Amino acid sequence: QVRLVESGGGLVQPGESLTLSCAASGFSLDYYPIGWFRQAPGKGRESVSCISSNGNTNYAHFAWGRFSTSRDKAKNTVELFMNGLKPEDTAVYYCAIQYNCGSDDASQWGQGTQVTVSS
Repeated sequence: QVRLVESGGGLVQPGESLTLSCAASGFSLDYYPIGWFRQAPGKGRESVSCISSNGNTNYAHFAWGRFSTSRDKAKNTVELFMNGLKPEDTAVYYCAIQYNCGSDDASQWGQGTQVTVSS
């Protein structure tokens, strides 16, 4: 069965860090563009980052300088490292297999992991 599973979410205070992980079962992530998205309460889903199959990355404006994404090929995962978290980063975070990093369209989604930033 092919699926994506996110982990690493939780409750943190403003300024703290979290690392989210996207794991794949049934296939290798190496060959696919993998995106991170988020959806805050009452808002639409927005792109956070994308890493292409050759390792190029792009980020949403709010993520520049605070978030980074990378692959762990040994673990078959893609991580999202989040630093300097703010209350407005509170959302459910999803990873997805994108068709390409130039578009937000995705062929498969994980179930999401909750990130809450609050003092």
